[in-house]
Amino acid sequence: MKKIILASQSKARQKLLRQIGIKFQVAKPQAQESRKLKTNCADLVIQNALLKARDVACRFRSGVVIAADTVVLSGKRIIGKPADMREAFKILKLLSAKPQWVYTGLAVVDIDNGKTIVDYEKTKIYMYKLTDKQIRNYFRKVSPLDKAGSFDIQGIGSIFIDRIEGCFYNVVGLPLAKLAKMLKEAGVDVF
Repeated sequence: MKKIILASQSKARQKLLRQIGIKFQVAKPQAQESRKLKTNCADLVIQNALLKARDVACRFRSGVVIAADTVVLSGKRIIGKPADMREAFKILKLLSAKPQWVYTGLAVVDIDNGKTIVDYEKTKIYMYKLTDKQIRNYFRKVSPLDKAGSFDIQGIGSIFIDRIEGCFYNVVGLPLAKLAKMLKEAGVDVF
């Protein structure tokens, strides 16, 4: 089996890879993500994931690098991780007001043969309308600062979700079915 390198320090992404039985090592990407929407959201998250994957791939002689970038699209506004608690509060209030899209770009780089595979996933999220008190109580239990959109769908933030249309794991930050197909293309069979 080829060595797998995850270009992310996200605990949620690491947990998901372990969940499907992938052994990997973590390498922190140094690439600077963009949050400016030039064309469309899919292009943005794919480019960010590719930047991270290539940055990490340059540091290894062999293996397959997995990178991802997740954002929330609200209208034409890109929402990533909040800078502080005040911004986190505003974001969660905004997201609970109407349905939003979660986009994750994926990049898989096979260092051994120079093959690069990119794709993305999008999921529509419908939240219940949250009160200020509910948001403050949530923030007492969960830090929103390391989460795109300021919430965790796989934890206590799940109680805010009315429904989703699309891949649940995409909202967590790593669309597993899509990733498995991409890894197979790179010569790594998950099964």
